[in-house]
Amino acid sequence: MHLTNDYANLSDFEPAKAELTAIRRHLHANPELSFEEAETARFVADKLEAWGYHVTRNVGGHGVVARMIVGSGKKSIAIRADMDALPITEQTGLDHASKVPGKMHACGHDGHTAMLLGAAEYLARTRRFNGTVTLIFQPAEEAGAVSGAPAMIADGLFERFPFDVIYGLHNHPGAPEGTFLMRTGPLMAAADTAEITITGKGGHASRPHLTIDPVVVACHLVVTLQTVVSRSVDPTQTAVVTVGAIHSGEASNVIPENAKLLMTVRSFDPKVRELLETRIRKLSESIAEGFGAKAEIDYVHGHPVVVNSETETEFAWTVAEELVGADRVTTCGLIPGSEDFSHFLEHKPGAFLRLGNGVNSATLHSARYDFADESLTAGAAMWARLTERYLDE
Repeated sequence: MHLTNDYANLSDFEPAKAELTAIRRHLHANPELSFEEAETARFVADKLEAWGYHVTRNVGGHGVVARMIVGSGKKSIAIRADMDALPITEQTGLDHASKVPGKMHACGHDGHTAMLLGAAEYLARTRRFNGTVTLIFQPAEEAGAVSGAPAMIADGLFERFPFDVIYGLHNHPGAPEGTFLMRTGPLMAAADTAEITITGKGGHASRPHLTIDPVVVACHLVVTLQTVVSRSVDPTQTAVVTVGAIHSGEASNVIPENAKLLMTVRSFDPKVRELLETRIRKLSESIAEGFGAKAEIDYVHGHPVVVNSETETEFAWTVAEELVGADRVTTCGLIPGSEDFSHFLEHKPGAFLRLGNGVNSATLHSARYDFADESLTAGAAMWARLTERYLDE
């Protein structure tokens, strides 16, 4: 066992701050969308190979997996960063703003990648660990239900690159730069979608008695769906049912044949998730039937709940306190957004952390968002120290 101050510290990364910033801004200026991350993956893989890692490219698409074994230790840790950008036109006006019209790093994946590269360089240079480190640079986190994490798993991630635990991280607008937020158990929501098509009987708007108006059915259904959470879910639980779009008709004097509702459904508990689907299906079908219409429900299960395992979260909390001080580590509230890191946690113990991006940071997915470079050294140092500490336990 090393002394506590023998592990990576913030001061170890101060000399690398300018280089980390340059890497992050290079990635920011050259964003690539989900499933298009070829150049980003090449940039990442080339650096890792130059530092001495055994690198495997094109895992689950443009995924990059880098491994390094030091000593005779049997333990193995994996750390993941995501690489893709979003289809958003940047409005920051920064010198390093996106050079690609309609694409930008509006979620901070440029920072996530830069931090893990910073830790990778440090670990390769110092080699003060005993075991195996696996670095996962994941594509297509923003792709929706069919995303990079399950694609990498399907491509044999666990079998080809075995590891014991896995950690990931996301920046957190609203919290001070360089602070860490963590939570044991559920952290981020399961995200499901539903498309409800109501089929009635179209006709002239002046003779509604000869029709079955799907617009009226849709409006009744939207109002009724608001009771799913308020009257069916345990009030100590958290859930969201939102109808985000209604599409029907094109003219004021025509009652259309169909109406379509698009919904998002968020939950933090598997039983609540099942209950929400059951109630949405039942209400849709029964309300439509009551009006003489028919409802067809296309219900798609998205990413599951991000559930942090207790031991791994507590370990990360301890390491973070050692690194930045107890006053800069705090409990994270439930986050209704979703994250495909949840797929990894369904198979392996681990934890997903949050790193402050500034109190005045623009929100994620905003055209005015930018990753806080002041958090780069904290994130890189955290990954390096976590690796050293875990493989020294």
